[in-house]
Amino acid sequence: MNRRTDIDALRGLMLILMTITHVPTRYSQWLSQPLGFVSSAEGFVFLSAYLVGSVYTARATRDGVWAMCGALWRRARLVWLCQIATLIFLFTLIAEISVHSEQASIRNLLSFYLADPVDALWASALMLYNPPLLDILPMYLMFMLVSPALLAAGLRRNGWLLIIIGSMALWTLAQFGVLHALYDGLVSTTEWKIPLNQTGAFELAAWQLIWVLGMWLGARHATGSERTPLPAWALAGAVVFAAMCVVWRHAVGQTPFGADAAFNVLFDKWRLGPLRLVDFFALMVVVMHFGPSVAARVNLRPLAFLGRASLPVFCAHVVAVLLVLSVAGDVAGKAPMWAETALLLAILLALVATARLSNAVGRTTHARRLPQRRLEAGAAV
Repeated sequence: MNRRTDIDALRGLMLILMTITHVPTRYSQWLSQPLGFVSSAEGFVFLSAYLVGSVYTARATRDGVWAMCGALWRRARLVWLCQIATLIFLFTLIAEISVHSEQASIRNLLSFYLADPVDALWASALMLYNPPLLDILPMYLMFMLVSPALLAAGLRRNGWLLIIIGSMALWTLAQFGVLHALYDGLVSTTEWKIPLNQTGAFELAAWQLIWVLGMWLGARHATGSERTPLPAWALAGAVVFAAMCVVWRHAVGQTPFGADAAFNVLFDKWRLGPLRLVDFFALMVVVMHFGPSVAARVNLRPLAFLGRASLPVFCAHVVAVLLVLSVAGDVAGKAPMWAETALLLAILLALVATARLSNAVGRTTHARRLPQRRLEAGAAV
C-alpha cells in the first residue's frame, strides 16, 4: 500500500507540537494545545490507529487474518524494543546525572526508580511502571496488542458496530473512575508498590475509544466503503464548536474553567472528558472536510518527511527532553528568550536529522528486500 502524504504530514505536525509542548520553554505554554482543548497526543493516537486499521485490514483481506496478526505483532515488538531502549537511557545516563543534579524536575520524574530500582526495572519492562514522558508508547503498544483481535472481529458482519458499542461503554466507565477503584482494590489486597501516577498518566479505558474509532475509519478506507457526506448542519456545528474552543483556550489558557475542578473534568485530558472528546471530533470533521483542499495548495512534503519516521523521531524527542530536564531543569521563563528559541530549534533540527537517517535506512532495507520479493512472486507464478 502506498503511503499517504496527508496522513504522514499530520503525524509530522503532531510530532512537532508534541516536542514544543514537552521542551520546557515559553513556547510550551503558548503553543501547547493551540487548536483548542485538544493536544497532539489525541491526534497522534488517532492517526496511528487509522493507519493500523487501513494497512492491516488490507493485509488481512489480501493474505489472511493470521498474516495480519503476525505483521501487527512484529510491529508491536519493534515499539516495545524502542520503549526498552528509551528506558535504558533513562535508567542509566539520565539517572546518573540526576543523582548529582539538583534539578527537581528530573528527580521527580525518576522518583519511583530511585526509591525502588529493582521493582522499577521489571515493572517497566512489562509496561506496568511508566514514568512521565515515557507513557505514550506503552499505551500505543497495549492498543496494538489487542488490535489483531479487533480487526479480525471487524471483518465479520456487524463486527465494528459491536466493537464501537463496547468501546463507548468502556469509555463511560472510565469517566466514573472505575479503573481508579480497581487500582485501590489491587493495592488493598496485594503488595502492589507502584504509585498510580507512575503507571502512566493516560487512562487506557478512556483513550481506547479514539484508537477504536481511528481503526474503524482506517478499515473502512481499506475495504473501499463509501464515506457518507456529513449534512451541512453537522459541518457547521463542528466548525462553530471548534472555533469557539480555539478562542476560549487562547483567552483563558489551558484550564477552561479556572479553579473549578468539577467543570474542568469535562475537558480532562487523561480521562478524555466528554467536552474534550467533542472538541476532538469537531476538529476531525473540520480537517476531513477542508483538509484535501488545503493539502492541494500547500507543500506537505517537509512534514510528511517527519511523519514517515514517526517512531524514531518520537523516541529522539523523548531523549532530547530528558537531557534538557536532567542538565538544565525546567528552564521555561528562566532563560533569555533567544536561548530558549535556540534550544528548541536545535532539538527540532535534531529530529529532522533523525528522520533523514531513518528514512535513508528504510530505503536501503527496502531496496535489499525487493529482489527477494520479486523472486518469491515469480516462484508463486
